[in-house]
Amino acid sequence: MFDNICKFIAETFSTDLATWLLGTPVELTELSPKELSLEPIRADALILLQSDEVVLHLEFQTQPDASIPFRMADYRLRVYRRFPQKRMRQVVIYLTETKSEEVYKNTFNIDGLHHEFTVIRLWEQPTEVFLRTAGLLPFAVLSNTNNQTNTLQAVADEINNISDRRMQSNLAASTAVLAGLVLKQEVIQRLLRKDMMRESVIYQLIKTEGLEEGRQEGKQEGKQEGIQEKAEQIAFNLLAEGMTIAAIARITGLSEEVVQQLQQQQGDS
Repeated sequence: MFDNICKFIAETFSTDLATWLLGTPVELTELSPKELSLEPIRADALILLQSDEVVLHLEFQTQPDASIPFRMADYRLRVYRRFPQKRMRQVVIYLTETKSEEVYKNTFNIDGLHHEFTVIRLWEQPTEVFLRTAGLLPFAVLSNTNNQTNTLQAVADEINNISDRRMQSNLAASTAVLAGLVLKQEVIQRLLRKDMMRESVIYQLIKTEGLEEGRQEGKQEGKQEGIQEKAEQIAFNLLAEGMTIAAIARITGLSEEVVQQLQQQQGDS
């Protein structure tokens, strides 16, 4: 679930993330791993965004992962093979505090090869950075704060001041999910309006987790009735929110071809 939420934030608020990580509000679009010729490594953790001049490679992690340095080096070479003229910024963002040494490793070394990438441990980052920009608000409660409940209240206040209802609801739901890493649900529900979150794309993502559980149960029981219809309805809703076909296929389990057909149906209606 956290992978899906972080991917949604990165794709929806890519300019805000570019301002934070690249230092400039450049517009970024999704780069499919398929464009890099080879099959992706752990595609569930991979976010690739690009502009005409730069590729931004993001990986959000809730747990230490010893394979990260190799993945960073591997994707740097893949991107260079496909886009030798583009700069590349690679950032691993750890969401939850840990004492593991793995979260401090930012190089990959073998004989004759040295590769460096950026590591951000959110619990060390100043909270003010995330309160200044709408697309970063969901990460504020995971930052270096002395009082996570007060920080969540500050985030809720900022969200309530946003005039765009869709953005407001998506940020509230994203914040609720990520805040669940460090706060109890009763605190989150008290500070974030549930009615607002129900209007969001993220709410559909949460429902999809229940859909996947039902899909697995259906396989065990031999009952698949209605699962396809539910997946297609969720896909319709996500298309209406402007999410990419690749992301919708990843979330719902539908093929990209089916999602494209649904997009055409939506355009005809």
